[in-house]
Amino acid sequence: MSERFDFSGDELAPAYRAAVDAIEAGDLVVLPTDTVYGIAADAFKADAVQRLLDAKGRGRDMPPPVLISVVESLDALATDVPDAGRKLCQEFWPGPLTVICHAQTSLMWDLGETQGTVALRVPDHENTRELLSRTGPLAVSSANKSGQPAALDVYDAEEQLQDSVAVYLDGGAVTGGEPSTIVDLTGETPKVVRLGALSLEQLRAVVPEVASDADEETAAETTEKPTEDVVEASNATDDEKPTDPDVRPAD
Repeated sequence: MSERFDFSGDELAPAYRAAVDAIEAGDLVVLPTDTVYGIAADAFKADAVQRLLDAKGRGRDMPPPVLISVVESLDALATDVPDAGRKLCQEFWPGPLTVICHAQTSLMWDLGETQGTVALRVPDHENTRELLSRTGPLAVSSANKSGQPAALDVYDAEEQLQDSVAVYLDGGAVTGGEPSTIVDLTGETPKVVRLGALSLEQLRAVVPEVASDADEETAAETTEKPTEDVVEASNATDDEKPTDPDVRPAD
């Protein structure tokens, strides 16, 4: 049976206690962030992470990001973080920036098929950061069934996830609504994987060399002469034009 606690007032002790107990028991907790509501599990309990994936209807090929309470935890979980990546974290944490880094090889965790990487974020939500300081790093994905819109309040999360979650923390409707922007720091140059609440212009104001797929597409367009097939496709009707598969989920 799930429990719901007020996570927005002055009496937060019962909410913190219930959430910490649930995480320590390997159960799931739904919590508010600055973007959308998230479903959380202990990042160091493989069975809890699997329970999170099962609740969302996801496979191990879509591992969840990890939320941390302070930017100083970055080096405890990630390695070989470039200076450009550190600048982005210092500027936008806490906030809607997720960075993909090489994971510390000494960590005893199993988030899924990560290929040796980990996606990290410090949320801009004071109460959730306080909870993270008590629980340690949490594997957190958006609080919804995979393929459905991310929950913007606790009631939407409850409707979708029901008794798969032990504790629901009600922080009211979130004001962000957009997912975080994801930047890959594992290559030579930081590269945007998904644009979200932070724009490319905001990122480049801090690190001008941040790359994106749009840059590669523009370069290709200026260096390649359109073939006859491309010209014909551009003249096709909307029904005839091929569409690219949505390779990244909205959540």
